[in-house]
Amino acid sequence: MTQAQNSASDQSTFRVRATFAPLTHLELTNFEPGRFERELEEKAQQAPMFFRESPLVLSLERLADPDLEIDFAQLLDICQRQGIKPIAIRGGNLVHQTAARGVGLLVLPANKPHSGAEPALEPAPKVEAPAAPEPAPARLTKLIDHPVRSGQQIYAAGADLIVTAPVSAGAELLADGHIHVYGPLRGRALAGVLGNTEARIFCRSLEAELVSIAGQYKISEDLQNGSEWRKSVQIMLREDRLVLEPI
Repeated sequence: MTQAQNSASDQSTFRVRATFAPLTHLELTNFEPGRFERELEEKAQQAPMFFRESPLVLSLERLADPDLEIDFAQLLDICQRQGIKPIAIRGGNLVHQTAARGVGLLVLPANKPHSGAEPALEPAPKVEAPAAPEPAPARLTKLIDHPVRSGQQIYAAGADLIVTAPVSAGAELLADGHIHVYGPLRGRALAGVLGNTEARIFCRSLEAELVSIAGQYKISEDLQNGSEWRKSVQIMLREDRLVLEPI
């Protein structure tokens, strides 16, 4: 064996890196196979690229009946017919989790439930006013000063995203914080992808294929029905509903 071959054989065949890919959650409230397939097909036709080519988590945390029996093999078949490939479930009971593992799905822990009222506390003793807190660090910002072309994806991890050029149809912007587009927004913009419901989207001309904040989204057909189409707008969440307002 040559020295080069020895050197190559000493090197590891892989390395592990912690990275992030935004996860789309499909929250099940019920599972009636026929109705589920019809509704899923409608969504897939409305936004054909929203679920495709991205990992999907089936969330069971909002099931109307927490003990609902779910045939996960049938559910996966329905999803795959629409080109959708779930990789995991979130939450569910022990029966759900065992069945999901049986068809190759991962099981993610449920989000922490909202706790009830805090116990009453005795009044705190009077103390002197504390010193003024140090100013919080500014939010990180990712700046893009060139056009974002079709097929490009830009993700601002832990930051706001500012684009000072046009965003073409077929392009995708993702940010953990806000998204600002100082030009036409013709692609997809997903803000607050880690669940930040305070995130907003700002753009000079709304012509988007899809906009989303913390998983709540509207597609082009919905947006064109409003008076904000091709206008300067800001998009935000109010009571789990996307709201558009002129700037």
